[in-house]
Amino acid sequence: MLVSIFRFFSHFPLPVLHALGAALGWLVYLLSPSYRRRMKSNMRQAGFEQHLGAAIAESGKSIAELPFIWCAPPEKVSRHATLENWQLVQSTLEAGRGIVFLTPHLGCFEIVAQEIALRQELMVMYRPPKKEALKPLIEGARARKNLLLAPANMSGVRMLAKFLKKGSPVGILPDQVPQEGEGVFADFFGRTAYTMTLPAKLAQLGDAIVIATFAERLPFGRGYVIRFVPFDGTLDGDSAQQARAINASMEKLIARAPAQYYWSYNRYKVPAGASAKQEAA
Repeated sequence: MLVSIFRFFSHFPLPVLHALGAALGWLVYLLSPSYRRRMKSNMRQAGFEQHLGAAIAESGKSIAELPFIWCAPPEKVSRHATLENWQLVQSTLEAGRGIVFLTPHLGCFEIVAQEIALRQELMVMYRPPKKEALKPLIEGARARKNLLLAPANMSGVRMLAKFLKKGSPVGILPDQVPQEGEGVFADFFGRTAYTMTLPAKLAQLGDAIVIATFAERLPFGRGYVIRFVPFDGTLDGDSAQQARAINASMEKLIARAPAQYYWSYNRYKVPAGASAKQEAA
């Protein structure tokens, strides 16, 4: 049923989906006190509260565009995307170096991996949804040619490492809260956040480089600009320093389109046992 609904809406023009999404964003914001509190709190923490109105609409667009991104033919979706600084990716791969793509929950992050996979084989880390009903839809949408999925466990980490060592690119959502034992505490917009250590570990394999990327959503459903930005931090310290460097890079990326970040996400939640271990250390 859910797949059929998504396929139905995938035929709608993108401007219509984004208009519906903006209304959906406001509806959810007005009806859900917990959603509203978290969104306002996170934006205030980051200093972007002046973008609240736009962020409410953009959050709805991020949901309404999924039928198009996931279920429309890849060639049709690709016509709505423009790649900025793709030559950085090309030159790196031609030199035989692997790439760790860091794609935060910013803009239309779902389209980024799809567009890269149209041009180059890519492996991304994938965590199955908690709701079983969503699993066939999401896994079917992400099962694309050249787009390989690695499970979010040790087996998946080994898959990513092996893929990266042979000079191929991998993709990770660096602002996703990791499981206990898979991260360290590091500053994120002035507040301590449990941050994954995997991106930095992968970047040290096979002479790989780190590239931050996101798809900025253009106004009035005019499509997306996928931006590839060189990582400007250093990863030569301990795990805490590396995590902070990656968070700082993500902060700069988010500042480019603050209304399009996933502010309702509980970025500052702490996995059970993580805080106790930090205090013991």
